[in-house]
Amino acid sequence: MANFTSEIKRELINIAPKTERTQIAAIAALLRTCGRVVATEYNVGFEFCVEQERIAEYFSGVVETCRGLRVELKAAVYDPKQSRDKLTFFCGGDRVIEVLEECGFFVGANGQIADGGVVGLIRGEEEILSYIRCAFLGSGSCTLPKSGSKTGYHLELIFEDEEIAEETLELLDSVDILVRTVKRGEKFVLYSKSRETISDFLSLVGANTALRKLETLTEAREESNRENRVGNCFSGNADRTAIASAKQVLVINELKRKGILTSLDESLQKLAAHRLNNPTLSLEELAVELNVSKSCCNHRMRKLMEIYKSEEEGK
Repeated sequence: MANFTSEIKRELINIAPKTERTQIAAIAALLRTCGRVVATEYNVGFEFCVEQERIAEYFSGVVETCRGLRVELKAAVYDPKQSRDKLTFFCGGDRVIEVLEECGFFVGANGQIADGGVVGLIRGEEEILSYIRCAFLGSGSCTLPKSGSKTGYHLELIFEDEEIAEETLELLDSVDILVRTVKRGEKFVLYSKSRETISDFLSLVGANTALRKLETLTEAREESNRENRVGNCFSGNADRTAIASAKQVLVINELKRKGILTSLDESLQKLAAHRLNNPTLSLEELAVELNVSKSCCNHRMRKLMEIYKSEEEGK
């Protein structure tokens, strides 16, 4: 399940924002997860940095479709940890400032940048979904439990700014995806370890193949858990049977040592002899051996135990 994040992202890049407002929502998420506004006295634009070429192509397509903005590759730096290039793109154009403003960014005359957030900018479910999809493409990950390890379900989105993380949490909450916030170093992480929440998230964003994979894994784990519970139950029953058998053998041997066993009814002597010869059998199995009912076998064994108890109390 190590590439589950990649599987989700492969599905999401096939869902392009179709309207100008959903394109703005997508760029707003892009800027706040893997992008930044670049402004000088003479030039304004924004950059984004990604590792996967297909995600770079997706974001470039969204940007170029919106208000005729242009995208150009600025740098490709090899990352030895990931064994791939980190690709940085610059986005500009005559209408870039108006796009930035609609995304919540304001650029002063001296190049100062202010992030006004996304509250009030992202409206309606389609815009929210576009924002969430691109936020996941920009900084999201999702892992599933691995066989033989203690890892569990985990979904997260990472942000540089605490206020943006909280605003995104509100957007997720508005579509019934409940997550938590934690600070990790200088980052702010929205996360959930709930299988149900992850299932709802995948269904919401349209990652249907990933959702089916999650459901298949869940069914397999539940079946395994059922088998373990049954196995533990059998194991517990076997332990109880062994303890009861050992106690019965001890009592019968004591009755035999004291000469009491030979004075008992023949049916009791026969049961006692079978128990001593078969210390690992359950009472149900002894009943089959003696060709009597289980209740009859239980009754006779209780009788032997009561005789022993009476003898001990009479000392």
